[in-house]
This record gives sequence, C-alpha cells and structure tokens, in this order.
Amino acid sequence: MLSFNRELKRQSEKFDSMVSRVEGSYSTAEASFRKVERLENLIEPIETQLIAIKQTQQTLTHDITANLSENIQNNTNLKTELTSEITTLQAKLQEMITTQQTLQNRIAGFEEQVQKLSVEPRPQLEGRTEVILPPVPIRRDKALAALTETEIAVLEMLAKEGAKTAPEIKERVHLSREHTARLMKKIYEEGYVEREAGKIPFRYTIKKEMEALLQKTEPPPTAPPT
Repeated sequence: MLSFNRELKRQSEKFDSMVSRVEGSYSTAEASFRKVERLENLIEPIETQLIAIKQTQQTLTHDITANLSENIQNNTNLKTELTSEITTLQAKLQEMITTQQTLQNRIAGFEEQVQKLSVEPRPQLEGRTEVILPPVPIRRDKALAALTETEIAVLEMLAKEGAKTAPEIKERVHLSREHTARLMKKIYEEGYVEREAGKIPFRYTIKKEMEALLQKTEPPPTAPPT
C-alpha cells in the first residue's frame, strides 16, 4: 500500500510537471499566435501596396512597350522617307553635275572655235579684203517716223563721222553692249545702214539715200539779220 502511494505520488508529480509544461507551451503558443497575428496585420497593407505597385508596373510596362513599338515604327518610316529623299537628291545632284559638265564642254568648244576664228585668217575674195553684204532696200514708208531719238542720233553720227563698229557706237551713245547690238541689227534689217561682213566686229555705214534724207530733214540755216 505504501509502495502504491509512492508510485501514485510520483505519477501525480509527473502529471503535474507535464501539465505545467503544457500550460507553458500553451502560453508560448498563444504569445506566438498573437505575434503572428500582429505580423499579419502589418503584412496585409504591405501586400496591398505590393499588389498596387505590381499593377502599376504592369501598366507602365505595357505603355512603355506600346510607345517603344510606335517609336520604332515611326523611326522606320522616317528612315525610309529620308532614304528616299536622299536618293532623289543624289539623282538630282548627279543630273546637275552631268548638265554642268555638258555646259562646260559646250563652253570649251565655243571658246575653242572663237580662238580658232580669232587666229585663223579669213579667206579673201579675189583681192578684196572686205565683203560687203548686198544692200537691203530702204523702207521709205517708215523713214524717220519709225526711228527713236537714239537711232536717229546713231544715223547722224554715221553720216558725219563715217563707218563705225558696234563697240565704237556703244561708247558714244552710252548703252550696253546687248542694247547697242539690238539697235544696230534693227536699223540694218530695216534698211537704214549697210554692214561690212569681212571681219568681226561688223562695221556699219549709213546708206547714201538715208544720209540724203537726213540732210533734207535738217532745218535750213537762218539768214543773218540785215
């Protein structure tokens, strides 16, 4: 009986020790649960923020990808357009270079011909040094009415001073070379002057009948008072 009581007491003590351990473990587990609960309360808003950040990141990634694709397409189109423009400009530039080269060759040919003409002697016809073109009949119906003041001045100068070239006439009437050449061509074609074609520049001579016509149009001299 005493042995049983001792065993029972020992078992009771062991049971109490186990109960104490269990109670301690329960307290520890409860504290851990509360700690986990607090951590969950802290983690939950962070998880919400992470989800929002992830959604924002996905939206930004989508927008960036779309913009990048659009920019790549735009750059491709721009590159194609620039390549086409560059090709067109190169073709035009090459055409201009070819045209310029052609013009330079023509100018060189003209200069060579002018040089030859200035050096080579002109053929003479049976001892004559100059060739006088056949006279153009004067147009009497127009006469002086069709002439400008400058043209009349040129005719008067030729009547008084004799034959002259276009450059010599230019210096006297103070016109440009082109204007003087057109003026002399006009009065020659209309029959007011004759042109010597033996050498360049041409020499112009007023026709005798035009010279007589100019003398008739001059006012008679005034008689001195008596």
